[in-house]
Amino acid sequence: MDTSAVRKQHQFNELNLHNFLMQNVREFPKTTSELQVRQYRSGQSNPTFYLKKDECELVVRKKPPGQLLKGAHQVNREYQVQVALHKAGFPVPRPVIYCDDASVIGTEFYVMDHVRGRIFRDVTLPGMSPSERRNIYDAMNATLAKLYSLDYRALGLEKYGAIRNYPKDRYNTWTKQYEGAAKLAKLPPIPAANQLIKWLRANIPVEEGRTSVVHGDYRLENMIFHPTEPRVIAVLDWELSTLGDPLCDLAYVCMPYNWPSDMAASPVNPSAAGRQLSELDGIPTQTEFLQAYCYRSRIKYPVPNWEFYLALSFFKICSICQGVYARGIMGNASSEMAQMFGEITKQYAEVGWRQTQKVSASVAMAATASPAQSITAVLDSGPSTARGRELYQKVKDFMRDEVFPAEAIYQKQLQDAPTIWYAPPIMEELKAKAKAAGLWNIFLPGESGLGQLDYAFMAEEMGRSPIGSEPFNCSAPDTGNMETIHLFGNEEQKEKWLKPLLNGEIRSCFCMTEPQVASSDATNMELSIERDGNQYVINGRKWWSSGAGDPRCKIAVVMGRTGGDSAPRHKRHSMILVPLDTPGVKKVRPLEVFGNVDAPHGHYEMAFENVRVPVGNMLLGEGRGFEIAQGRLGPGRIHHCMRAIGMAERALSLMCDRAIKREAFGRKLAMMGVVQHQIAESRIEIDQARLLTLKAAHLIDMYGTKSARKQVAMIKVVAPRMMCRVIDRAIQVHGGAGVCQDFPLSRMYAGARTLRIADGPDEVHLTSVALQELKHQMTMAKL
Repeated sequence: MDTSAVRKQHQFNELNLHNFLMQNVREFPKTTSELQVRQYRSGQSNPTFYLKKDECELVVRKKPPGQLLKGAHQVNREYQVQVALHKAGFPVPRPVIYCDDASVIGTEFYVMDHVRGRIFRDVTLPGMSPSERRNIYDAMNATLAKLYSLDYRALGLEKYGAIRNYPKDRYNTWTKQYEGAAKLAKLPPIPAANQLIKWLRANIPVEEGRTSVVHGDYRLENMIFHPTEPRVIAVLDWELSTLGDPLCDLAYVCMPYNWPSDMAASPVNPSAAGRQLSELDGIPTQTEFLQAYCYRSRIKYPVPNWEFYLALSFFKICSICQGVYARGIMGNASSEMAQMFGEITKQYAEVGWRQTQKVSASVAMAATASPAQSITAVLDSGPSTARGRELYQKVKDFMRDEVFPAEAIYQKQLQDAPTIWYAPPIMEELKAKAKAAGLWNIFLPGESGLGQLDYAFMAEEMGRSPIGSEPFNCSAPDTGNMETIHLFGNEEQKEKWLKPLLNGEIRSCFCMTEPQVASSDATNMELSIERDGNQYVINGRKWWSSGAGDPRCKIAVVMGRTGGDSAPRHKRHSMILVPLDTPGVKKVRPLEVFGNVDAPHGHYEMAFENVRVPVGNMLLGEGRGFEIAQGRLGPGRIHHCMRAIGMAERALSLMCDRAIKREAFGRKLAMMGVVQHQIAESRIEIDQARLLTLKAAHLIDMYGTKSARKQVAMIKVVAPRMMCRVIDRAIQVHGGAGVCQDFPLSRMYAGARTLRIADGPDEVHLTSVALQELKHQMTMAKL
């Protein structure tokens, strides 16, 4: 623990504090033991102290003494926001009590719980393995995205900050503080800072309506991680928090990616000079970090006005350092190293100014770059990121060495089992090997750090085998269900259901379509979900509940009607979690696909008769079912389509192999023009479908699912149709062998034909494409 004796300029009446805690904090020990007080070395603003009495550990944070800049060091605001965030389940230390009576210890202060864990002061995470580094950065990313997701109104923080042009407000605030500190301590001007101020003033973006709680100093050093797990258990130092643009926090945490190689180590940047984060194994690149945040926060990528936010972050830290240096000169700084901050202020001003020049150059280069170059690079090299390419190669190797050889074993174990609803042991062996190789849950950006474009290549590779996805815990419908709970579930739901799903301990099913209604129009759903006190009562029927036959299936995501006819059509339905062992849940019958029940997966008709589940099982809230479905289906359809392309590639490979080996009428089938044309048509159609699917994946990564609706609808038509045609040609070339069990083609065709209905019939997607195209054409005609 990085503490020292209380420094002379920050000493206070410890007996007064002890008596205050004895009288006002219920859990504080009432024994005669002495109160131990130590001061934390870190922190450049509000002095912070570690308290211990018997087994009770607390932390006090107070204003510094002496003359202060107007509006700074408002510890009452820190306490207010921590109270709200703690109630919302966001990781902050539990606030204990606030005291505005300066007579107790000389200034106002507040008390919070002491949180034991790990604090990383070096952003390069020395001594850690690549996977540990990746997980730490991902946890930092996920926590920031969670802060953005919180509704400040629901937290009672409507008045915590003014809703206005936050970037402009921050520019004004840091300019005033920089100039105020210089005036207060009579500091000489810094030319680079003056240039940076002018550039920022000329490039302030127009406010785009993003408002959330912002931390204001979000960086690795201000977080406490679990002692052994890569999990943030407390975010510290909320002095600069307010309501504003979350991209300011995002840019601030990304500053280390932009430190130049000649930047000296300092208390603000303790990393070794010249170390670039992107060069360190395991740490995601800035692009990967930004893409993961944008995906989690459901905002566009690339981040608009990124160059301004980054430059503002450098100026902000320059202004903070100027204030620390000024307080050091005046003798009331919290840091023992405050006198060093004169040079550090100059350094950050120069780095910030250089950053604006570098960014301007890169923007100019990007404006002249050919889009075809980036597309060609993706097609030539596969995934767009180094981590994506690494995992892609590992997936291909694993499929070749482990999955394809296991197909026959899987079928034999299934045939020899006492029941068709049986999980072959070979699958658990494959899962253990994939998990050990780090090839686990790679479909989920929050777990893998991959975008949809990178994962698309891996989904194609998995699709080459009918058992290819499950070894990596990337099977439907589990992928969609896990993504749903990950994005829309609360902490209790995640702990109870998402965690075992991510661990591969259980499986799940998705209950949406119904036998009584035309489910191509999902608003027809009739299954009712009615609230009765602290429970919901569910009644109705579902069918094509894929995965329900698996003996490991323990949880269903069920969509049904909660709203009346007066509610808008797409606000009448909700999604709720229903454990399959709940009384009233009945598996009516398995549905056959072309005479095959598709065991052990299965597609069941399910009955829900007076099924009661807790209110806490509702996902996101009543009436938000279609909102969840749209977030779920975009990436899910990318996965389906890329798996379809992989299956088509397998069929084409079998077709070519058969054509080369078989003879008819005195020559090889491969020498016959009709067969050659079938092979050529298949190659062309597969590559066309792949290009369109990769475009949809790219758009989701860049702009979110909503902006890629047309492309997603297009691939949902193109990929299954293409797969049907390619498999049908392969069956024809195989003759009678193509429709029997000696080859996987008949089973592949059944899956391909079903896919043209399973995620919505072609006709629905064609209508969606047409309406969007008409809207686009009419808009263009008006320009």
